[in-house]
Amino acid sequence: YEKGFIYKDRMSQPYCEAHLRFLADRYVEGTCPHCGFDGARGDQCDNCGNTLDPKDLLEIRHKDCDSALVFKETEHFFLKLTAFENELLNWVNKQEHWKPNVRNFTKGFLENGLQDRAITRDISWGVPVPLKGYDEKRIYVWFEAVIGYLSASIEWASNIGQHDEWERFWKKESRAYYFMGKDNIPFHTIIWPAMLMGYEGLRLPYDVPANEYVNMEAQKLSTSRNWVINLKDAVSRYDPDPLRFALSAIMPETSDSNFTWDDFVRRNNDELVATFGNLVNRVLSMITRNFDGEIPSPVDSGKREEELFQKASETLGEVSDSLMNCRFREALGYSMALAQFTNRYLDEKAPWTVVKTNPVAAGTTLYTAANILNCLKVAFHPFLPFSTEKLHRMLGQEGTVSSEGWSWQENGIPSGHQLGKVEHLFTKLDQSVVDEETSRLGLT
Repeated sequence: YEKGFIYKDRMSQPYCEAHLRFLADRYVEGTCPHCGFDGARGDQCDNCGNTLDPKDLLEIRHKDCDSALVFKETEHFFLKLTAFENELLNWVNKQEHWKPNVRNFTKGFLENGLQDRAITRDISWGVPVPLKGYDEKRIYVWFEAVIGYLSASIEWASNIGQHDEWERFWKKESRAYYFMGKDNIPFHTIIWPAMLMGYEGLRLPYDVPANEYVNMEAQKLSTSRNWVINLKDAVSRYDPDPLRFALSAIMPETSDSNFTWDDFVRRNNDELVATFGNLVNRVLSMITRNFDGEIPSPVDSGKREEELFQKASETLGEVSDSLMNCRFREALGYSMALAQFTNRYLDEKAPWTVVKTNPVAAGTTLYTAANILNCLKVAFHPFLPFSTEKLHRMLGQEGTVSSEGWSWQENGIPSGHQLGKVEHLFTKLDQSVVDEETSRLGLT
């Protein structure tokens, strides 16, 4: 405010004569002037992602009573976004690591020209304006909400008795990632960075890896139509990891995606049970049955084993790089590819047959595969935290996967090491699950 980036001006605001009050943007609905979506809010269209002003809407109405609205003039405080337009565009052009959808959306927004935005509203709830004479106005939520990132950091530092610790994240070399849906892109790539630029001395967002939307059974999610999956109900029927896996595999990183219960069952059965789970069961069950649960010695390791260990090391590096660059589907794909590669190695070596005539050779194969499982445990952990902790215990290891950190050694499970109790890692789902879940949605 003192720097001139916040100023006072008059504007027209939607007013409901039936309720005798100005309306917050979220209580205003109408038709989006950009895409024609009927149900756009006064501040944003969830269909196309454009930020809006209530006066932009067509057929504007009060969300609660459906009354037509009038506009009345009132005084408000404005954020001078136009002062940061060039600086923002120069900054965004340098963010080559951003997702193309996020970067292109932001650049398009900037190239169309910014407009100053009102940051206060005539409402009774919210953060008061810290100036005398404005008791009936409140700072609007879109402006004060993003400040919570900074204010929460400062409060956290105060609560732990290290009052300057927040500066480690905001003033020193650090990277801030902002995860959200695409409807929040402009607030985090334009408005929040502009506020930080105006304050000066604070680090701008490193990445805003916003996702597009997930649809369900080819329809948009909707709480009002009950077209949703209640998470609490879902995890009461299924283990959380298969749900995490299926959603991670279709994560809408650059375009909208579609969740179906048929795909969920298929991924659980074909990928988790038949690929990763089967690999774990084959290796650990054979060691338990043929070597009394002790990791055998790699007496005759050869080129094939060396190749597999090299593949595992490369995979962990690829997964790490993908995660750091917010390419989560890619990271999951690398992990599953290593599981498939290891299954082919087992099929080629056939230790279940070889052990009958050459237990030393079979032992080498199982030693190698067990140590690859130790690598897969790390690679899959961000996606399958419960299952990988279970695998960690089955491998007879202490502590947790998380406490071990992002590391792996090809001899991390030495010969002579005793396995824990071996169990099935995943449970096969019957196709009837699809009928049950679609019935809950009213599709059948």
